[in-house]
Amino acid sequence: MSQHPPSTPGTEAATVTVFASPTSWIESDAVAQCHQVAALDGMTHVAGMPDLHPGKGAPIGAAMTSSVLYPLLVGSDIGCGIAVFPVKLKRAVPEKLAARFPDLDRPLDPEQDAGDPAWAVVKGDIPAGHTEGLGTVGRGNHFVEVARIGTVFDPDHAGRLGLSADDLVLVVHSGSRGLGERILRAHTEVHGAGPAADPDEYLAMHDAAVRWGSLNRRLLAARVAHALGTEPTEPIVDQCHNLVELRDGSYLHRKGAAPGDGRDVLIAGTRGTPSYLVAAHAGPEAGHSVAHGAGRKMSRSDALRRGRAKHTVEELRRTPMGSVVVCGDRQLLFEEAPAAYKRIEQVIADLVAHDLATPVATTIPLVTYKTIDLGSVPQTDRRDHRGHRRGRGRA
Repeated sequence: MSQHPPSTPGTEAATVTVFASPTSWIESDAVAQCHQVAALDGMTHVAGMPDLHPGKGAPIGAAMTSSVLYPLLVGSDIGCGIAVFPVKLKRAVPEKLAARFPDLDRPLDPEQDAGDPAWAVVKGDIPAGHTEGLGTVGRGNHFVEVARIGTVFDPDHAGRLGLSADDLVLVVHSGSRGLGERILRAHTEVHGAGPAADPDEYLAMHDAAVRWGSLNRRLLAARVAHALGTEPTEPIVDQCHNLVELRDGSYLHRKGAAPGDGRDVLIAGTRGTPSYLVAAHAGPEAGHSVAHGAGRKMSRSDALRRGRAKHTVEELRRTPMGSVVVCGDRQLLFEEAPAAYKRIEQVIADLVAHDLATPVATTIPLVTYKTIDLGSVPQTDRRDHRGHRRGRGRA
């Protein structure tokens, strides 16, 4: 049985530290949320990352330390994270790769799709027996991307990961596809935003959702690899950024913050900018965490309104970097436009300035899959498409 820290309510609000420069875009609402969380019973410290932005009930881009376990501080997409898989392709022409992408909105059915070669990456049972949504990417900011290694800042470190300039990788950002939402709902229906009544019970379900998210990222990568005519590989990076762990006698909640204690982390840019592979070395003041992405600077409604005034759908399906976006949902194209996010270069600069991470290499998008575009997917992958647009991804 796991040991728990004492649950005596704190007499003073926790400390709050935001690791961003004065010129970085940090909304006052997000900082206010950090202080609201800091006032919860048992909280000791809240660390805001440079991608900090407001979330539902808790800030996104934060690591929050407490003597009490609060499921709301992890959120509904338990186990969401980003994995990186090396991939070997003879030619990487974005348009041709995009046309070969499988339908990642259509779940893999353990019985009907028993012959799919992607199942080979599944070892043992499906965590929590959750077979819904297997092999699907989700919505919101989730994606699967073919990218090439761009600038290599640390050749030795990149070499240890088997990477060099112009190598190709699959980047997969996805979560627990309804399982985490079910776990959080079961808690909030009884306890609202309060702490877990039985931390062991919550942690057992939480841990299963974390394992499920990691397994699903492998399934997604395998589906894409086979569709592109190559073999699946093991991930060289796979870090979850929505989770809680017991550390140094306290609960460390991460919502949109990646483990930064000696880990390699892919910090996602946008579909129109590089992402950064970094060596993270964050200490306790930062909640042993680093940013997980560029972070939103516009709400979805603002991004939709402003984007429609400036861009056409066709413009958003091709980025200034020459990459192709596979997305049949026009609203999602605008909501997830690069302009809706902060500058990834500033986020990385803030991490470096605060000695939380060291850049290793960039990844340059070639094809970014958001959701199925039936006009560009092979006919054989269009079957059974009913009801696969229900889940929406969360940071």
